[in-house]
Amino acid sequence: FLLAAMAAKQWGLAPSLAKLLVTLALYTAGNLIMLRLVREFGMSVAFSLSAVIQLVAVNVVAIAFFGERLNTFQATGMVLAIAAVALITLGPYMQKL
Repeated sequence: FLLAAMAAKQWGLAPSLAKLLVTLALYTAGNLIMLRLVREFGMSVAFSLSAVIQLVAVNVVAIAFFGERLNTFQATGMVLAIAAVALITLGPYMQKL
């Protein structure tokens, strides 16, 4: 999904059919991988982990390569989202302790 997001950003900066097709192909590949993860780990864990990994990775790329910036509210939201996914993912294991 990270490569797809980067391709989407490139398409947004300079649209072309080739960039659109690459973006669609990368998102399709990402979704096929997600189907396997859902089967292996369950829907809640697979999508929660995917969401937080994408959240962090896309923001790192946006900041490092495209010069985008997060304001205080956005950065706080990112931290809260990471904490929320940690609770969702680790919750079942913490109950066993």
